[in-house]
Amino acid sequence: MREPVLLVVAHGSRDPRHAATVHALVRRVRSLRPGLRVETGFLDFDVPSVRGVLESLDAQGVRDVVALPLLLTRAFHAKADIPAVLAQAPPRLRIHRADVLGPSPLLLTALERRLYEAGLTPADKSSTGVVLASAGSTDPEAIAVIADIAREWRHTGWRAVRPAFASASPPRTEDAVRDLRALGCGRVAVARYVLAPGRLPDRIARGAAGADVLADVLGPAPEVARVLLERYDGARMPLAAAASA
Repeated sequence: MREPVLLVVAHGSRDPRHAATVHALVRRVRSLRPGLRVETGFLDFDVPSVRGVLESLDAQGVRDVVALPLLLTRAFHAKADIPAVLAQAPPRLRIHRADVLGPSPLLLTALERRLYEAGLTPADKSSTGVVLASAGSTDPEAIAVIADIAREWRHTGWRAVRPAFASASPPRTEDAVRDLRALGCGRVAVARYVLAPGRLPDRIARGAAGADVLADVLGPAPEVARVLLERYDGARMPLAAAASA
């Protein structure tokens, strides 16, 4: 059986930094799995569109595609937008949906990588409070996942970890920063639990004005690329098992 094509489904943005970061992440995925065909499609704003990529793959004779949402939580885009666009795929294509990226221990490692790149060291953990700042959502499931990640991350040695959101749900980044100051944290850092630059990550950065450290977005961190491949493998393994049965 020919290995399915991996189609990374990104949201898209008017901010050109978004697409540039997505393409950098996809290049890293290709470097980790030479020979795997990886394509990128955008839901909005950027090209190529998801529908356009699917039509092109069909015209080339591809039959199996693993569609991987470039999302950290299962919120509206994962539950509605992406299924809707995949439902419009050419009928000869067999579309296999992979899970969203989060949660994953590898993403926590990527968050710490970004904090260390911003100036922290492992020795700083016990005195540092961290704001886990995400884009935000109206979906209760997505909000609960971020809160769970913050609790889990706290147990790895940080003085405290507080979730925050750039939109839809409180608290905001600046509120979480103040909360950690009031708690007596000697240092406050903001970790942006977002994949690419854009309007909401910039809002997080503005809210981090009172913090000591602001980490970069996750972007093409090697751990993120490894999560993409884990999700791809999880979606294609049933196919491989069926082919060998």
